[in-house]
Amino acid sequence: MGCVSETTSFPLPTADPDTAARLRDALLAASFTADGLLDLLGAPAYAALARSETVPALRATRGDTPLETLVRLFLLQQPVPYARVADVLPADACLEAGWLRRTGGDEVAATVDVRPYGGPGGEDWFIVSDLGCAVGGAGGIGNRDEGVVLGVGGASTTLAGITVRTPVPSALDLGTGSGIQALHAALHATRVTATDLNPRALHITALTLALSGAPAADLRQGSLFEPVRDGETFDLIVSNPPFVISPGARLTYRDGGMGGDDLCRSLVQGAGERLNEGGFAQFLANWQHVEGEDWQDRLRSWVPRGCDAWIVQREVQDITQYAELWLRDAGDHRMDPAEYQARYDAWLEEFEARKVKAVGFGWITLRRTGAAEPTVTVEEWPHPVEQPLGDTIRAHFDRLDYLRSHDDAALLEAHFKLAPEVVQEQVGLPGAEDPEHVVLRQHRGMRRATKVDTVGAGFAGVCDGTLSAGRILDAIAQLMGEDPVVLRDRTPAQIRLLVEQGFLDPA
Repeated sequence: MGCVSETTSFPLPTADPDTAARLRDALLAASFTADGLLDLLGAPAYAALARSETVPALRATRGDTPLETLVRLFLLQQPVPYARVADVLPADACLEAGWLRRTGGDEVAATVDVRPYGGPGGEDWFIVSDLGCAVGGAGGIGNRDEGVVLGVGGASTTLAGITVRTPVPSALDLGTGSGIQALHAALHATRVTATDLNPRALHITALTLALSGAPAADLRQGSLFEPVRDGETFDLIVSNPPFVISPGARLTYRDGGMGGDDLCRSLVQGAGERLNEGGFAQFLANWQHVEGEDWQDRLRSWVPRGCDAWIVQREVQDITQYAELWLRDAGDHRMDPAEYQARYDAWLEEFEARKVKAVGFGWITLRRTGAAEPTVTVEEWPHPVEQPLGDTIRAHFDRLDYLRSHDDAALLEAHFKLAPEVVQEQVGLPGAEDPEHVVLRQHRGMRRATKVDTVGAGFAGVCDGTLSAGRILDAIAQLMGEDPVVLRDRTPAQIRLLVEQGFLDPA
């Protein structure tokens, strides 16, 4: 289901808190929640909705219960008899405030998409978006309106999952869209500021927050950091920006309007000076793989001074795959073949002019640090991870602090524990006396795997916090008949790697 073509022809509802509160109470009373939808529709139809496929849900809502009425009204955008709606909602107040409109005859329809969304603590939230646009990102939106506001897609939930969730005085949601990141931030930030270039997005964010029972945010219009006042800083900055690398800026929600990956670079470089000490900035981004250039070096050059960084590349697409993905997102595959071919050709021309051979996608996390030498980690990790990862990401930066403050001598005096749910795998030919190599594997968080030698495996296996690293190595040296001094000299690098990657925790 693409966005309806007349997306912006209906005025948006007013963000009147009284009407929003009455509407919220009525939605909850009818079990119009994530759990309620799952019970009503069943798992296949519920999952299909997340793919913007509505036929299974239409078949599952042919009755006239209050919940079926609301699903047809707000999720499936079907006109519903006024009398049925009035039995479930404060219909006249919703008509007056603009949540509903009369369609002729005695039927009413929704003016916006309202989708239940379960918060991390079981909160019943509602995400407002333009009609038919509840699912964001590469879903064949098929709308030519540059101001269209999408709901929650995979990118939105990924960013929400990786965000560090500690209580903070201030948070900035840059490019708020439908307000999902601002909604999450409202749980742990005293003050939330949300910005967007699109005024329609700011209005929809206000609706999302009001309908979800969350505090209002400080809403500001403008591009990137323009709405941030001189000298204003934050403890958390999050952004799911319009990161698509495209020829031109057709769709505000995805196309940044700058050349290549300049928008993402500007965003990352500008975040450092807007962070308080210890504060985090977390982004989703695309970046170019340019011929003759190391992509990791390209991203290191983006990191602002005074910030540690952890950059994870999750996916790489060649330029043809990338162009096709976003042409489908705009619905261009459904247009005249000659026009589609011209648009496709324009993408490839743009990439070839910039010597771009592929595009990477991933996460960028910055942390403002007072360290004399910040640490920048850039890596490729396309494997499955366990969301939410916010605690894992915070712990990564805590470990950086620990390693910076411990030289090799201090490391050997320290005590460590094997992290929970780490297992050892031995890899080799069947029947061989010794394994070719030993692998430590995590079953939580990043779910990393790393090769270790016999000493590393033996060391990790006995780390329970009781003995110092040095004493463990001395015991291993005695067992193996090695010189303990030599072992103490060569092992700290391996210990550092195991701590940095989360296999060992300081006790």
